[in-house]
Amino acid sequence: MTALPQGSAPGSTADESAEAEVAPGTAQAPAEEPGAAEGAGPGAEGEARTGVEEAEPADELAAEEAGRASEAEPADAAEGEAEGVERADEADGAEAEAGADETGGPEGTAEPAADAEAAAAAQVSEAAAELAAQRELRARIEQRKAEKDAPIPAGTKLSGTAADLLAAVRAVESGEKSGATFFAGPPPAPRKPAPGPAQEAAPVRPRAPESAQAPATSAEALASVRSVLSRGGAPETLAAQVTGALGEQAAERLGADPWQLLSVPGVRPEQADGFARALLGAECRPDDERRAAALVGWILEQAALRGHTALAADDVRKALAGRSVPDPDEAVQQAIAEGVVLVFQDGLAEEPEPAEDTADTEGAEESAEPVEPVEVLLGLDRYALAEESLADGLARLLNSPVGNDGSVWPEGGELIRAVAGSGLVAHTGGEAARAESAAVVTAAAAAGLRAAGAAHTLDGQRRLAELTGPLAAFTLAGLLSGEGPGRDADGALALDVLVVQDAAQLDVETAAVLVESLADGCRLVLSGDPGVLGPAGAGQVFQDVLSARVCPVVASRLPDAGPVGELVSGIGIGELNQVEAPGKEVVIVPVRDAGEAVHRCVQLLADSIPRAFGIPVEQAQAITVGHGGSAGTRALNAALKQRLNPGPGRFGGFDPGDRAAYAQDLGRTVVGTVVEADAEGLRLDCAGTPVLVPKERVESALRHGWALTAHQAVGMRWPAVVAVLPGDAAQGLNRPWVYTAFGRAERHLSVVHGVDQALPRAVAEVLPAPRTTRLTPLLHGLMKPAEQ
Repeated sequence: MTALPQGSAPGSTADESAEAEVAPGTAQAPAEEPGAAEGAGPGAEGEARTGVEEAEPADELAAEEAGRASEAEPADAAEGEAEGVERADEADGAEAEAGADETGGPEGTAEPAADAEAAAAAQVSEAAAELAAQRELRARIEQRKAEKDAPIPAGTKLSGTAADLLAAVRAVESGEKSGATFFAGPPPAPRKPAPGPAQEAAPVRPRAPESAQAPATSAEALASVRSVLSRGGAPETLAAQVTGALGEQAAERLGADPWQLLSVPGVRPEQADGFARALLGAECRPDDERRAAALVGWILEQAALRGHTALAADDVRKALAGRSVPDPDEAVQQAIAEGVVLVFQDGLAEEPEPAEDTADTEGAEESAEPVEPVEVLLGLDRYALAEESLADGLARLLNSPVGNDGSVWPEGGELIRAVAGSGLVAHTGGEAARAESAAVVTAAAAAGLRAAGAAHTLDGQRRLAELTGPLAAFTLAGLLSGEGPGRDADGALALDVLVVQDAAQLDVETAAVLVESLADGCRLVLSGDPGVLGPAGAGQVFQDVLSARVCPVVASRLPDAGPVGELVSGIGIGELNQVEAPGKEVVIVPVRDAGEAVHRCVQLLADSIPRAFGIPVEQAQAITVGHGGSAGTRALNAALKQRLNPGPGRFGGFDPGDRAAYAQDLGRTVVGTVVEADAEGLRLDCAGTPVLVPKERVESALRHGWALTAHQAVGMRWPAVVAVLPGDAAQGLNRPWVYTAFGRAERHLSVVHGVDQALPRAVAEVLPAPRTTRLTPLLHGLMKPAEQ
């Protein structure tokens, strides 16, 4: 069924809605002057004919009259005047006749003159002619009335769209055609507005970002892709993903280049090679140019999953050699030539300035230091464009004048003073420092500026709202999708100051969209904890801004409170200290194996913590290293469900009362309680905020949430946390992981410890692998580093 136009009701059209809006004004319009009702001229005739084509069959008489009026051309002024009188009041034929006698009769038009008989005779002759014309007019009026009163055979005088509609109605009523047949066509074209006086063009306003939707895929395209997948020995269930990645021509593209299967997430090169061998047979070779180009793109996509926005060309060549590409250098050159990747030389060293004394050129050359080799980077265009757009946007904010905008900021600390004078400020600190960045929102509002704060998660928004008030606190995703202050005439967020907490979770694409949404002169505060795990997407925006030193950087001096805060602060500098915990705020629970780790975790969450600290189980959270393994999230959630909310899992494995973790987007997880399921999906209660998980995403994006990974838990905090570290988790530990997991606890932290010396070693020595990004050199190219 064809979708109805927006704002239309079923069974109506956009044109009918327009007519319904215009009709009341038309009915109340004042009577037109005689001669103007006809609207003589080509424009009026065209409009009248358009009205006939849009008329409904039920209004056949009105359509006929409109058509007759459009075809009538006034022969002279008298006929036009007569038609105007008829339209004004057709029922007053007698009054029109009387008026004609009064104006055209011999007693009303000639004054008797005894000495001008010739003139009198001429006037009598003229009056007689006028009287004859009026009689003809009266006859035409009577004829028109008779035609209107007589029955008209339905549809005999209709033409164009009106006749087609009437024929369609008769066909449905007679049973010749189904009514559904007439809903398959395209919606009617919108009615063109009547020509009016020229107006100044309104400024074009950019639209707010909209969520991307996958294009509809035809059944024929899916069938063709299934056929190709079947011939290549690949699962036919990949058909939807393949068409989503390659489009409607996916079957043809896949048949011509089997290695494009690598564009589907989760497909490995070994699987793509097997698929290509099945399709190409003897023609499948390791040095195939199609294979090399696809592998280069796949290598960079995998790097993006690890946080890189680009890779060194040498690293790409090594990865290609590991995939049995005979000539990696040639493969890279081919990928560059075909536009699969872009080439960057952001690491180019600055050339030494020429010596002032040109006489001693040889000496200058001998004393000059050798130029460092240029590092060539390869990257995908989506991340390259996002990073360059972000760098330009940050430079724009820094260069926009904000120091003399007339606002009077209240007295405050170092951060408020920095924000008052700069368009971009970076702020670092732990959990206690969130109060400082929240105070910027309050101070800006007191200065008469439009201010708001944004956090990474719903839980972060709740904690921010406790400091700023609920009207000034949002999630970053909500702010960009239209919540909050709205947008101005140019499409920018209607804000003068924006504070972004959890800025360490900003990936490069999200940050680019955010900065592009800020107007010139807006102040942006990036506030975060550089010690936590980095963003799930590509890039490390917060770290790069700190490294670039192009804006004021304010480090918080507020320590995190309590024994948990003291422990986490030590981890941040590489020290796993033993802290005093008189109220058992920090408890170490040693275990021998993974089975015991699961048992003790369930015991702590379900019994010990609620009994000893009065913290209900709903406010306690288990955090572990990964999803798999004998003590990963799957094993822990299964054991915790059996203990806390046993049930058959009738809603796709979930029951009302289950705790669930919903991955709304990459790196953004919300935790809530299952309420119910309906035709739309599964409904969660996330601390009072209703969240709907669409039914098609329940299987892929929803997990039980009593146990999370540290990456899922970033941006959230709970009164009590149980960190589970079984023996097989030692390889997954590093300082940011421990810092993030332990820092999620507000009042109590239990550490189920089974990794022996791996924990202090991870805190002291194991740092995450560095990410290759381009934002810092791009900022240096646009701005000079600030003096510290």
